Amino acid sequence: METVLSGLGEALSLIFRADPGVREIVLLSLLVSGTALIISALMGIPFGTMLALARFPGKRLAVALVYTGMGFPPVVVGLLVYLLLSHSGPLGFLAWLFTPMAMVAAQVVISFPLVAGFTMAAIMGLDPNLRLQLLSLGATGWQANLALIGEARVGVIVALVAGFGSIISEVGAVMMVGGNIQGSTRVLTTAIVLETRKGEFALALALGLVLLALAFVVSAVMLRLQGRTLH
Repeated sequence: METVLSGLGEALSLIFRADPGVREIVLLSLLVSGTALIISALMGIPFGTMLALARFPGKRLAVALVYTGMGFPPVVVGLLVYLLLSHSGPLGFLAWLFTPMAMVAAQVVISFPLVAGFTMAAIMGLDPNLRLQLLSLGATGWQANLALIGEARVGVIVALVAGFGSIISEVGAVMMVGGNIQGSTRVLTTAIVLETRKGEFALALALGLVLLALAFVVSAVMLRLQGRTLH
């Protein structure tokens, strides 16, 4: 118990004095996961809206693929992205492997189905006649879709939070495609694994506390946005 308390004290000291190593890892984690979430949102929200509203050949297959992607093991995603970006892979010419770009790509593959799937569910939960009413009032198709997204904003917020949570806490895929290189591709989760193996429990605890704090902040933001929506 004394060892745990001592490690916790050292961990808090590293956080409060803004240790350069901790700060570098945290900033890279936020940059990678934030970029991946923005890309997933820009693609996933329109795609989820389309799946909820449009009728087209292959829609059932598209929905099934989204649902499959929502439960896809991250380590398998890492393997697929690794093979695509390897020197002998079809995207090897990009030279992204073991760079933050590869990590962003893997996280987009992980978070996109979650954002699209939860958005689709949120839009489908609305009154099916609402879009027809908006169109009858003179709204264009794009305007009606935007209004529906606004009406389902609580569900869309949940979609974004779920997407961010799935990637900020993921370790297998980013370690596989990023390589966990110090000063280049080391993020919170991979650094925690490495420092624990090295016996650097204070640093691992510090990074773990930061990761928990990020999860808490994201949850608090979601609750605040939901509160504004429901009142």
